[in-house]
Amino acid sequence: MVGDRWPLLKTWPKGSQGNLLASHIWKGDVQMSKRFKWILALSLMVVLSVGSVVLGASKEVILATTTSTRDTGLLDVLIPIFEEKTGYNVKMIAVGTGAALALGEKGEADVLLCHAPASEMELVESGDVINRQLVMHNDFVIVGPSEDPAGVKGFKSATEALKKIADAEAVFVSRADDSGTHKKEKEVWNKLPFEPSGNAWYLEAGTGMANTLNIANEKLAYCLTDRGTYLSLKDRLDLVILVEGDAILLNIYHVMQVNPDRHKVVNGPGGQAFVEFMVSDEVQAIISEFGVDKYGSPLFFPDAGKSMEELGG
Repeated sequence: MVGDRWPLLKTWPKGSQGNLLASHIWKGDVQMSKRFKWILALSLMVVLSVGSVVLGASKEVILATTTSTRDTGLLDVLIPIFEEKTGYNVKMIAVGTGAALALGEKGEADVLLCHAPASEMELVESGDVINRQLVMHNDFVIVGPSEDPAGVKGFKSATEALKKIADAEAVFVSRADDSGTHKKEKEVWNKLPFEPSGNAWYLEAGTGMANTLNIANEKLAYCLTDRGTYLSLKDRLDLVILVEGDAILLNIYHVMQVNPDRHKVVNGPGGQAFVEFMVSDEVQAIISEFGVDKYGSPLFFPDAGKSMEELGG
């Protein structure tokens, strides 16, 4: 039997096979034991390492958001409440809405807070985002120097106001960063039979709303801005609101999860928790009062549970 399992033993002198077999088995046991210990140790290290990464990632929520929610200070109020209630740690990336949506499309964020409904719907339709919920709105306004060289103060049509600014060749500063504000500005310009880009009076900042307003202030120029960011900086600016109230200037914010089934590294539970937090009664109440003490009116109006049709958007 032994010779059948190890054929070489058949050639060894009778009586020595047992000693050789015992020696072979003993050495094999030692070798197997050492190998097993190393494999076990390495496996444990891998499991612990992967486990710590997974656990660490699961407690971090990456929020890609438009700059207006940061510049107004709204997220400075809301994020600590979310972190305390849920135990998650939020990493906020405040960029233009176009850049925020791009992060979601690539699976490099867990949740998005944006204000460009048409562009958001493209990601909904592609399956890159899910659980898109209406959160709040404010509006866009056209601001400029109080001297108003183009004479647009009081215009009810944003399109007519921009035409008058262009005809006067008065300086206009655009965000020019593919943000939600920039998309809205282009939407208004597109109603006119000419392209402002390339004209000497049309300056393209390529930066966030706060910086764009500061540039417009330095240049004594016109600018299209969200009302919230303007109000939060008003005391530092010489610009005044000249055009407001046109339906096209409605500014609607949605929150949405990046789809964890499509992007495997996304923190699905964390993204869902943030969406549910933003539409909760508690947060909606905070939004309804945010800015009232300082500006006399809220910077945003809560909309959870409403439809776009109800807002007129």
